Amino acid sequence: MTSTLPARPTPPVAGRHEAPGGPAVLVTGAGGPAGVAVVRRLVALGHRVVGVDADPTAAGSALATAGATVPRADHARFVDALVGVARAHGADALIGTVAEELPALAAGATQLTRAGVATWLPDPTAVALCCDKAAFARTVRAAGVPHPATTDTGAGLGQVPGPWVVKPRAGRGSRGVRLLDSRSAVAEALREDASLIAQTRLGGREFTADALVARDGRLLTVVPRWRDDTRAGISVKGATFDSPVVTDVVAGALEAVGLTGPANVQGFVADDGRATVVEVNPRFSGGLPLTLAAGADVVSAYLTGIRDPGADLPSLWFTPGVRMSRYLAETYSADDGSPVPDPCGTAQVPA
Repeated sequence: MTSTLPARPTPPVAGRHEAPGGPAVLVTGAGGPAGVAVVRRLVALGHRVVGVDADPTAAGSALATAGATVPRADHARFVDALVGVARAHGADALIGTVAEELPALAAGATQLTRAGVATWLPDPTAVALCCDKAAFARTVRAAGVPHPATTDTGAGLGQVPGPWVVKPRAGRGSRGVRLLDSRSAVAEALREDASLIAQTRLGGREFTADALVARDGRLLTVVPRWRDDTRAGISVKGATFDSPVVTDVVAGALEAVGLTGPANVQGFVADDGRATVVEVNPRFSGGLPLTLAAGADVVSAYLTGIRDPGADLPSLWFTPGVRMSRYLAETYSADDGSPVPDPCGTAQVPA
């Protein structure tokens, strides 16, 4: 696939933060909420972090120890660029935070390993199931996991009660999602665009559960949190909660698709307490900071599992009732990429 993006990474901008020596961690998707959350957690723990993104102005790259621009994952030299950045900074591990990059990373895993960059990537079949909402629906339904009635054809619409939500079978962040109350309108949408699916619209309270699954399939943690307020598909207000019902249905969905590593599972809890899974994303979530604040350090556990595939990773506990209210923050840089002080940051008092 051709691309107008550069085939080589731009010269990295380093020195934003002082960090101890030792190998660095390469974090892809540094411009997205999940990438920013991973970068911030690793930096806070004292790791050297290299944030990479196709966007040279990615906020996570500015927050990392160093940042670099690489091509999009559909570029033929995407993995070559990652290897170049890793060698330039002495990175020995890669954390990908973009689901659409996972097939390219899996295809380039051997190349990354030869360059000394460790990865822990989910099975490509599991990724494909998670990224295709129609295939995911068939898979979890066959496994007996509660899931809304779904169809990707007009002929199957008769088996899908309304009201409906129509969405792309591949997509994220609530892009292209429509709420429809007319069966004829749903049928017309499916007829005009074969990439859409239609589902029964669920009622109740929406949740996301952050999860980490060990390489052997053992579930290390499930941290459910209410999505009390969302914007552009990202939770901006919420709270962690404990629910055996939600944990069970999340575990069932993850087992059905065969996913390992980080995941976030979205669904609804009905007024009668029943939980239903809507989708599984094979990556860290944009709401990851709340899970970290509640005590489940899935980022550190995942990094340990990347660097040591044989590590016996512990189960991670969390505190229910931890609330989050998200706000905007900014990074500033000059033309050469050097940082510009935050005018609202903590004042530095001369010694």
